Amino acid sequence: MSIKIDRIASNLVKEISYILMTEVKDPDVKFVTVTDCKVTNDLSYAKVYVTMLNHEFKKETMDALNNAAGFIRHELKERVDIRNIPELEFVFDESIEYGQNIEKIIDKIHEEENN
Repeated sequence: MSIKIDRIASNLVKEISYILMTEVKDPDVKFVTVTDCKVTNDLSYAKVYVTMLNHEFKKETMDALNNAAGFIRHELKERVDIRNIPELEFVFDESIEYGQNIEKIIDKIHEEENN
């Protein structure tokens, strides 16, 4: 990726986080954290990776985020200085759960070695 694309993706993460925290009124979206954003080279499409505090309502939260994508994109037009705001798709970030699972396995191995 180019430096320009990385900078735009970083700016999108910051602005989307701020919009979710202050502008979106849906209570399902309040405890969402934006972890990463991948933008295509032509800036037409952005995959926004999110994680949430309560995994029990993952499907409802993801549906609410994807329903609010148009509103968030509209708000981004006011805040981000690029000609065309990319289409947004929100995706649940599995990497944090994956890391926690690996950490549990390592802890279990250490416990077995100590016993």
